[in-house]
Amino acid sequence: MDLQITPKKLSGPVTPPPSKSQAHRLMIAAALSGGVSVLRGLADSDDIRATRRCLAALGAGMEDLPDGSLRVHGLGHGVVMAPPFATLDCGESGSTLRFLIPVALLVQGEASFTGHGRLMERPLRPYEDLFREKGVAWDLTDGVLTVNGGRGYDALALSPGEYRLPGNVSSQFFTGLLFALPLLDGDSALVSTTPLESRDYLEMTRQALAAAGVTSQWADENTLLVPGRQKYQPFAAAVEADWSQAGFWYAADFLDSRVDIRGLNPDSAQGDKVVSELYWKLARPGDAEIDVSGCPDLLPPLAVMAAVRSGATRFTNAARLRMKESDRLSTAAALLTALGGQAEEGPDFLTVHGGPLSGGAVDCANDHRIAMAAAIAATACAGPVTVRGAECVKKSYPDFWEVYQALGGDIHVL
Repeated sequence: MDLQITPKKLSGPVTPPPSKSQAHRLMIAAALSGGVSVLRGLADSDDIRATRRCLAALGAGMEDLPDGSLRVHGLGHGVVMAPPFATLDCGESGSTLRFLIPVALLVQGEASFTGHGRLMERPLRPYEDLFREKGVAWDLTDGVLTVNGGRGYDALALSPGEYRLPGNVSSQFFTGLLFALPLLDGDSALVSTTPLESRDYLEMTRQALAAAGVTSQWADENTLLVPGRQKYQPFAAAVEADWSQAGFWYAADFLDSRVDIRGLNPDSAQGDKVVSELYWKLARPGDAEIDVSGCPDLLPPLAVMAAVRSGATRFTNAARLRMKESDRLSTAAALLTALGGQAEEGPDFLTVHGGPLSGGAVDCANDHRIAMAAAIAATACAGPVTVRGAECVKKSYPDFWEVYQALGGDIHVL
């Protein structure tokens, strides 16, 4: 679907959708419990559907309630013999894939994972190296990953002990292990061999586990101690509004729209709440530098803010953005350039020079965050903006275009 946006400022109240990051974690914790949990406020996005679909394939029960909540029938303390041989379709969700590899090894000892788009090209090497070392058969052929470590929680592949991973690739690898390790029959240690990036995302995981009565403790800044022989308890929880998606409405406000952002938890464990601080940093004129290692999903809306401010903005420690739904350093630079802005990418950075935006055509590259960034940038353009492949927003924000129009956005389908 291609859309044409006529530049127009937005105005009105908006509540961002429920946090995708938190929803993934709560669903998995509920599925590993020994009872029935109720989750409220899950968004019906493609990524959340992927996690739900995979948990069901592993044997968890999923029941929609009349009030829109989800009732999750747990696997029975997380250790059951699920029907072999589960093939888990992760869609385009990196979180689903990385979170569930250790879970599938625990629950049934073997599984195959498939995906769409660039998913199976995204980094999995930290798991591959670790699991091969621990005796897991690992095969990634023609976009299908098969892992086999034996059946049952006492398999050699998931014995208690020390699990070492690099911390500069993605905290998602740590989260996946953190779901599984508490169910082993002994204590484990999860060690980051390099400084751990995106630590706030791991804290979100610990928060979700705590809701299910599962604990862990930091021994130091790079070592997490995980007691074994724990059991996930059923729980009830509501998903918070998403600070990552709020970043686009912060950008709209930065570009002189009058958007009243509501429903956010200022005490949230979501690392992307830093957008409220970065907004004011970018509001000051002059050159600026922002380290996005802890908030990579914020780069597209932050880049849009940088495109209209006075001065150059350099976004650093951004190499991981090259392996998102698109090469997001390249597509963010292309987005701004297509609209008449100035941006240069480097191996692990993006530099944006502030100035006027003229309008033009943006190829979303099947990346939901690029599509939403283009829509927000359009509010500050001198001429119309064409957004090609605009339907990709359904990955995380299915009703984004309806919300955009409700705030006064002028959209026409081409």
